[in-house]
Amino acid sequence: MMMSRSKFALSLAAASLLAGCSVFQPAPVNTRVDPTFKDANDNAFLNSSKDAVGKLLAGLEPGAVGPGPVLVATIVDVNDTTRSAPLGRTLSEQYATNMAMSGFNVKEVKLRGNVFVREGAGELMLSREVKDIARMHNAVMVLVGTYSPASNYTYVSLKLVRTEDNRIIRGYDYALPMERDVKRLLGAPR
Repeated sequence: MMMSRSKFALSLAAASLLAGCSVFQPAPVNTRVDPTFKDANDNAFLNSSKDAVGKLLAGLEPGAVGPGPVLVATIVDVNDTTRSAPLGRTLSEQYATNMAMSGFNVKEVKLRGNVFVREGAGELMLSREVKDIARMHNAVMVLVGTYSPASNYTYVSLKLVRTEDNRIIRGYDYALPMERDVKRLLGAPR
């Protein structure tokens, strides 16, 4: 019995010594992990814009749009086509870049948010201002679009419109998840 108590005491002393040697520090609850360059390269937001332009232009040869350039308008809020959040301006920049990388003649012109005019029939048409700018630059097409924030997604609708007659040549719709960056670009609280 004595032997058993001494083994227990010795085991307790050894455990105490070992516990004193190890320092346990739990990780802070709000630890921020900065993104890496690899994360930036694999960014889903950038890739979704590239994919959207790819699908919008699928099968459309750059020469098929005509001799003039394509203009890219600011993507606007579907509920108020006179305004755009940083999200719409960022998307427009990415679309222009991806169209140019696909071989299209994209003219760098900052078109204001007032791209659409609502007609009685509910159609969306290019405003007179955009038509004048397109004529001034001999643009044959304008890429226009809207975004519509909802609870889980922001829905984006793109249209490639011929300036001559407002005919929609191509269209593509997709959704962005309402994650932190999208909310911030919309100006919404995170």
